[in-house]
Amino acid sequence: MKDPAEEIEALREELRRHEHLYHVLDRPEITDAEYDALMRRLQSLEAEHPELVTPDSPSQRVGGKPREGFIKVRHGSVMLSLDNALNEAELRAFDRRVDELLGGAARRYVAELKMDGLSMAAQYRDGRFARAITRGDGVVGEEVTENARTIRSLPLRVHAKADAFEVRGETVMNRRAFERLNAEREERGLTRFANPRNAAAGSLRVLEPQVTAARWLEYYTYFLLVDGKPAFPSHDESLKELKRMGFKVNPHTRICRDAEEVLAFCTAWEAKREELPYEIDGVVVKVDSIEQQRQLGFTAKAPRWAIAYKYPARQATTVVDAIEVQVGRTGALTPVAHLKPVLVGGVTVGRATLHNEDEIERLGLQIGDQVVVERSGDVIPKVVRVSSQGSYRKQFQMPAKCPVCGSNVVREEGEAASRCINLNCPARLKESILHFASRGVMNIDGMGDALVDQLVDRQIVKNVADIYGLKIEDLVTLERIGVKSAGNVIRNIANSRNNPLPRVLTALGIRFVGERTAVFLAESFGTMDAIAAASLEELQRAEEVGPKVAESIVQFFREPRNQELLERLRAAGLQFIYESTRPKSGPLAGLTFVLTGTLNTLSREEAKAAIEKAGGKVAGSVSRKTSFVVAGEDAGSKLAKARELGVRIVSEDQLRELLKGS
Repeated sequence: MKDPAEEIEALREELRRHEHLYHVLDRPEITDAEYDALMRRLQSLEAEHPELVTPDSPSQRVGGKPREGFIKVRHGSVMLSLDNALNEAELRAFDRRVDELLGGAARRYVAELKMDGLSMAAQYRDGRFARAITRGDGVVGEEVTENARTIRSLPLRVHAKADAFEVRGETVMNRRAFERLNAEREERGLTRFANPRNAAAGSLRVLEPQVTAARWLEYYTYFLLVDGKPAFPSHDESLKELKRMGFKVNPHTRICRDAEEVLAFCTAWEAKREELPYEIDGVVVKVDSIEQQRQLGFTAKAPRWAIAYKYPARQATTVVDAIEVQVGRTGALTPVAHLKPVLVGGVTVGRATLHNEDEIERLGLQIGDQVVVERSGDVIPKVVRVSSQGSYRKQFQMPAKCPVCGSNVVREEGEAASRCINLNCPARLKESILHFASRGVMNIDGMGDALVDQLVDRQIVKNVADIYGLKIEDLVTLERIGVKSAGNVIRNIANSRNNPLPRVLTALGIRFVGERTAVFLAESFGTMDAIAAASLEELQRAEEVGPKVAESIVQFFREPRNQELLERLRAAGLQFIYESTRPKSGPLAGLTFVLTGTLNTLSREEAKAAIEKAGGKVAGSVSRKTSFVVAGEDAGSKLAKARELGVRIVSEDQLRELLKGS
């Protein structure tokens, strides 16, 4: 029998290797399903042997508790910003200053792409990741350790020569992850992030590590420090050591002998920047020799041995010929301007996103106007402003029916986006299926992007309910699907019929109805039919269901195409009746609790389980429906909200008394 400690360590090493291959080298050797199987085995063994769990285990990337806020931390050495060179003349002036200060000594530069993200320092002790701090003002930053731990290109354990060291780098979000995040935010009625940099900064500073983990951030390193000083005689050597240790280093770096080679590098990447999977806004140029860096020194704000060559804004002026509406994969209707073709940053542009009706109104834009167009982090360019009104203008109006499927279009009060609410709209079908089949929803393992793309593109699946009519012979005709894999998918589809009503509700993709809200709805109404028939007022009696959520539910069940889908899912054998596992009686029956801060003897999970066992409910936010707020140490905004609303606040000891029925 294999020793558990040996098997656990072997699994960790294997998982670390595959994380490095996938997230740093972009050379995966195994499928996601095979990686997940290794992770599940590790988690199972660690659950059986909790004494063997270590902070640097791959299983511990996500798991930190939600925070009430971030603490300020002083950097060991200042993280200075860089001076900018906005054109060739300013870059040559920088080279002349370096030449004069070094007395004409020979030198070379390292040119690196200037990635557009959030600077962050990561500290290591004894080869293990210990702490992460944002740049902040350069002197003091915010500790974001638990969030940074979720970034899979940031190793939790490395083989290092120094006992303690620090790496510095850029936290970025690539274009694909950025567009997906913005689509999800539109679906939830939230404001889009303006660019990938803002998205990366916002994702690293959310209070729940699980949210950061879902954003697919990447971390590229460019400094290696020991005791606050460079670890090697040259910057190029530091970059090579970072790569050897397993950190992600941008591969597009060049040693330049003079300003001419630096300019050639800058010019070449300005023309190719759109080929990159992430945003850059220029090139960072550094003197390579650390001794020469020391001689050059610093100004009050920036090092004299480095400069950021910034690319000019990619803008041009043209005319809006027409505005059409596109339907995104989440059902959001996006107006897109058709432009007289114009060259922007070396690329001919004929379309630009207008985002929503509010944006068109803010711009004061009508068809026929002359506009300034900019290429930014979005997949297609955007209109920045109206430069002059056209002679023959025509006002845009959002359609009342979906231009793809003809279903009703809704725009809820206070929201920017209009949406098609038909779950089976062809424009959003792939995303609907992926959500339906995802882990934590209907959990149909094996039904990922590649399979769903083929099923929809070949019109094998035209409706979410078609999933339950699939057969092995339908799947084996697809690329990279064998008989065994097909059989597993069909078996997982069959097993999904046993998922309880809250999972089915979540799978429908009703806006604002996630896992928690689905449970509350099922607890309150008991059946899918009762939820579908409920009025706005009746829905709001359920826990955590306010006017906005209730309106979204009513709109969903009112759409005829969604009603047809429900009948097909019912016929397929899905669970439309809920058998509650919550005790119907107990000392806390009918009471709702919110937990905040750190409890002395109970984890949040243990406190939640105890409350629910006693018949109570645990909510995630404080409202007038909250009965008690249980406040531990370092309680934050929830405690303040409770005081504002007059909700009773109790300690952990008082909670124990309530659990006893006192």
